Amino acid sequence: MKKIKSLLQGFYKGKNLKKQLPVMLLGVFMMGFTLSWLRLVDWGTDTFTNMNLAISAKIGLSLGTWQLILNVILLIIVILLGADNIGFGTVANMVFIGYICDFFTWLWKKILPIKIFDHPVLEDGTPDYAGSWNFSNEYLWIRIMVLILALAAFVFFAALYMLSGLGVSPCDAIPFMIQQKVKKLPIKVVRIMYDAALILIAFAFGSKWYIATILMALTLGPVIEFVGKNIKKWFSF
Repeated sequence: MKKIKSLLQGFYKGKNLKKQLPVMLLGVFMMGFTLSWLRLVDWGTDTFTNMNLAISAKIGLSLGTWQLILNVILLIIVILLGADNIGFGTVANMVFIGYICDFFTWLWKKILPIKIFDHPVLEDGTPDYAGSWNFSNEYLWIRIMVLILALAAFVFFAALYMLSGLGVSPCDAIPFMIQQKVKKLPIKVVRIMYDAALILIAFAFGSKWYIATILMALTLGPVIEFVGKNIKKWFSF
């Protein structure tokens, strides 16, 4: 009963919900939006989305549906283990990001000249991922530009979402809970090890080794923390 009461109180721990909710919702929406561009470029996403893309493709569910199912399971686990950073942001992250990404991925494939983002094809019809890095390919530079802009936007809005102070996703809560149990390891190290495990799970389900995913695993946590500190002065919650 105490856990349930503490959990419900977490939804109202914000000092100024009228300001925090719009910031959180904007962050969540734009994370899903930018993930759709990363998915289109096909050079990798954040480790959690990358893992869920591999699993959802294997079991035949959409990213949004599978990510919601997994998030519910993880939420139950982190609540039972005593997580205290659950709130409106947790629910919004769980429910909306995957479906927003699915929607815009579908939309881009309907309205964009998608060949820009297609990989060259080998003689047997399989994608030539190595050939995608041919610098004589006129579309390569478009993909690189989209990748850089989407990554920068994703980091900014992820920092904005966390800055709202309305809770984090169950996936993001787990590394903090691990670090509390293994206090000798700094959170940055725990996060890198955690992201590495997600990459291995994705690979086990048929994912490729994406360069952007590996880079995000190594740098995303510290970069989001840095961006969050620098944009914090813009907000007064």
